Amino acid sequence: MTALILPYPVGSPSMLFTQILIYFPALVFGFLFIKNYRKEPRQFRNALYFLLLCLFALYGLSIQFELPWLVLIGFAAIPFGTVALVVFLTANTFVVVRREGLSLSHLLPGLLALGIVTACVGGPVLLLVQAPPLLLALYLLVLMEGSYVAFTFAALLLYSWLYRRLPKRRDYDYIVVHGAGLSGTKPTPLLAARLDKAVELWEADGRRAVIIASGGQGADEAVSEAEAMRTYLVEERGVPADAIIEEDRSTTTMENLRNSKAIMDARSGAGAYRAAVVTSDYHVFRTAEYAHKIGLAADGVGSKTARYFWPTAFIREFVAVSNAHRWPFVAIFVLWLPVAAAALLQL
Repeated sequence: MTALILPYPVGSPSMLFTQILIYFPALVFGFLFIKNYRKEPRQFRNALYFLLLCLFALYGLSIQFELPWLVLIGFAAIPFGTVALVVFLTANTFVVVRREGLSLSHLLPGLLALGIVTACVGGPVLLLVQAPPLLLALYLLVLMEGSYVAFTFAALLLYSWLYRRLPKRRDYDYIVVHGAGLSGTKPTPLLAARLDKAVELWEADGRRAVIIASGGQGADEAVSEAEAMRTYLVEERGVPADAIIEEDRSTTTMENLRNSKAIMDARSGAGAYRAAVVTSDYHVFRTAEYAHKIGLAADGVGSKTARYFWPTAFIREFVAVSNAHRWPFVAIFVLWLPVAAAALLQL
């Protein structure tokens, strides 16, 4: 085995300074991540800090141990990973449409694949046909915004995975279950999985918590989601009826949380309880972030989702999270404006 040759004796001040210099960016983002995570784990910025921590840590390792292939693998993964992602998203679109039916939301993986291909080939094509400066400037805007989207998508995907696996409290006063559509008057498999996860938490906590079934009645539903959830919990899972509260007015995730919080505040007093919010695994981080925004002390807990449906669902989540954090897109647009002005002057 080849020994690692260092320019300074191990443990010397020069060696320590060199290592601090190599890992300084990773240390900065590691500090920011730990500080913000300890303060509040349900923030989008944690995802960005964590991904930057990982990237700069890998870069530091490649420098310290003279492993340039780590960086080369990272760069090589961009084109190969992009091709693999496009193929996967396209194939997943056909699977989801075949199993779930044709709809705009089910086409999201395919639309994302199309957007990636367009962004990748658009620039070379525009240069080949010698497109006008303004058109090239518009492509630059797409590339800048698209790069941010790619980075934040990877960050949210990684942090969502981490957040779901971090240890959670078990001493909950309330367990809120979010609705997810009905099949007739019964929960869909997706909603049943959420209810089963809630029962698992309830039993692990000594059957002490109150379960809040949260979901209103859609225009095409015979009963409210809350009523169907309560029936399932009582008849299928043996939960006592007096351990369940129905919240049957909400139609969105935020309404689920606000209405459930109002119920819990009225029963226990604002801030005097701890809750778990049970939803599907792809939906956990956004739900937890929304809970933080309204001042609800709650852990997000996820139930499993069918693998074929996960990409479609996560893309929807990413769009919703990005819509809630629009300012970086505006900032990128502002930075691009001088380029647009220069292109206009060339007309």
